[in-house]
Amino acid sequence: MTFTTAHMSASLDGFVAGPEQSLENPLGKGGPLLHRWHMGPESERDEVDAEWTRSLLRPRGAYVMGRNMFGPVRGSWDTMPDWKGWWGDEPPYHAPVFVLTHHAHEPIEMDGGTTFHFVTEGFAKALELAREAGDGDVDIAGGASAVRQAFEAGELDELTLDIAPVVLGGGESIFPAGEAAPRLEIIETGVSPLATHIRYRVLR
Repeated sequence: MTFTTAHMSASLDGFVAGPEQSLENPLGKGGPLLHRWHMGPESERDEVDAEWTRSLLRPRGAYVMGRNMFGPVRGSWDTMPDWKGWWGDEPPYHAPVFVLTHHAHEPIEMDGGTTFHFVTEGFAKALELAREAGDGDVDIAGGASAVRQAFEAGELDELTLDIAPVVLGGGESIFPAGEAAPRLEIIETGVSPLATHIRYRVLR
């Protein structure tokens, strides 16, 4: 049996990254404010945030990731041939990660068990490979486009949103419009001063 999840931080107005993303500002303007509940000073966080951080970081069998989530490289990888992601030598995934891209790239093995695989055949192929690698357990690690594609394909089973008390005014949304817009059912909640944490079941 397969089970596909996503866990994202979002603003009150529904954006998971702010506008004007760049190498210097990978989350866009205001984007880092969405992540204070798990990346800010420990003195600001409480046990509710710690509990949902553990949920965010729990092991998964494999991941699917958009190219924008992996890094700022646009076009051919030759423009930044040494890029290996934002996370240093030991990324937090510790599992196979399948990166969506239009440009072929050899796999990159990192410390701690993470290997980045680059998939040029689209979302469905990346999800198929991730399910095979992770025995069906897959997390869509972001960014916004990858999660939208999971919704559009009808492949997401569960979504967790950590909604920060921040209004970005623009940026990237995970939700598709029209007939692909999801129906969600709340199955768990938690509240802290830094975020309202909600776990949803995606209804078919």
